[in-house]
Amino acid sequence: MSDRAEPSDLGLSGKTAVVTGASRGVGLAVARRLAAGGARVLLNYAHSEADAERAVGQLAGLKGEVTAVRADITTAEGLAALLGAVRERSGRLDVFVHNAAPWRPTTAVGGDPAAVTAAVGAALDPLLRGAAEIADLMAGGPGRIVAVSSSGARSVVPRYVGAGVAKAALESLVRYLAVELAGRGITVNAVSTAKIDKGPATPQPEVAAVLAARTPAGRLTTPADLADVVALLCSPEAAWLHGQTLTADGGLGLLG
Repeated sequence: MSDRAEPSDLGLSGKTAVVTGASRGVGLAVARRLAAGGARVLLNYAHSEADAERAVGQLAGLKGEVTAVRADITTAEGLAALLGAVRERSGRLDVFVHNAAPWRPTTAVGGDPAAVTAAVGAALDPLLRGAAEIADLMAGGPGRIVAVSSSGARSVVPRYVGAGVAKAALESLVRYLAVELAGRGITVNAVSTAKIDKGPATPQPEVAAVLAARTPAGRLTTPADLADVVALLCSPEAAWLHGQTLTADGGLGLLG
């Protein structure tokens, strides 16, 4: 979380939320923020049982309940299992945060086309396959779908072409889904940022230091900063935001 000791619930209390790719990093921060607001969070993960158990333990004691659900949502079977868990445990869904995003570094020239294809599939397939059922689970509204993007969707980051192309496609899909689902009381938006401060685990710390010094707000974005913006998009006051990509980067992107 940010600097607030007691974050507001933003209307999240009692809501059911799914956060994909939530066993660490940004996904875990989002799960923490939603649970702190009182949401019942299904923390989705694909691989590491140990990471998932650790994540659930870290979120114990928050206002909302957190349950881990293992499912690889890049497959039709995994997505069906996750949404089936929602039906079994809650019967409805209020918030779906699409954060899962495998990343393999590659270039555009002489790079790995399979890595790009895999990244695009992981970004798009869960929402394309799941939109109808997610909307059914959100019947009666209000519903919130939030996708996690990055500045690589619009700017060139070295060896980031797979993720960058995937995030650009994801932001486009957000706009299409927003138009088709708005009449059903469901908002679809995205949250984006630049390089994230992951503490001692931050890759290329010398690059991170340069970017932090260049950021108007004085530091890099943390996972908690991004989670706060996701939570804002889930609030009742965000009901008139449709198909938007909100950039939370402390003003870094304003400098070009």
